[in-house]
Amino acid sequence: MYKKAMGLLFLVNLILVAGFFCAQQSEAAKLAAWPVREIRLGLEEVEQKGRERERTWQTGEHGAEKGAGVREYRGVGIADVAISGQRIVECFQMESEYVVELSEEDLEVLLRIVEAEAGNEDEEGKLLVANVVLNRVNSDLFPSTVKDVVFQREKGVTQFSPVSNGSYYRVKVSEGTKTAVERALKGEDISEGALYFAARKYAGNRMRWFDEKLTFLFKHGGHEFFK
Repeated sequence: MYKKAMGLLFLVNLILVAGFFCAQQSEAAKLAAWPVREIRLGLEEVEQKGRERERTWQTGEHGAEKGAGVREYRGVGIADVAISGQRIVECFQMESEYVVELSEEDLEVLLRIVEAEAGNEDEEGKLLVANVVLNRVNSDLFPSTVKDVVFQREKGVTQFSPVSNGSYYRVKVSEGTKTAVERALKGEDISEGALYFAARKYAGNRMRWFDEKLTFLFKHGGHEFFK
């Protein structure tokens, strides 16, 4: 009888110890899984925000006309979360879209005229010249292509002095000019609608026409801008 009681007591203790050990293992597993759950919840929240932002750009709710945005949102994707807590996430990617499409010939003309007119200006000065050319392309007052705008003649006089003096043909396009033109083609416009610009110290008597016939907007670097 005594031996049976001791056996039962030992068995009960063994069951209690085993139960305690299992409970500890279960709690440890929960604690180990906690970072994984937090990672997944965090990534899912980012993914949801990405979808909302993508819908905003696609539907034009950002204030611009649908399809006219300068950026395309590609979002964040959750590929997998491993048991160890390691996450495999697709790239977060923001891409800029060109809003102005030019032929290779027009692009070459734009690069050359910006370099010839603003080669000594900072990047914003180069951007402004590109803006003016593109503003003319979009205006009913001027031709509808970059090439025709740059080589336009009025009463035998060219619109851009580098065309008449030949510097347009001699320039080597710099990286700064390429960057400025790219910014313009992606929709960046700081020109306030300017259709004309001139360097007063080189324009001589021609500045009288600018001052009397046009509306002065602002000055940047060596150029004054008008519309």
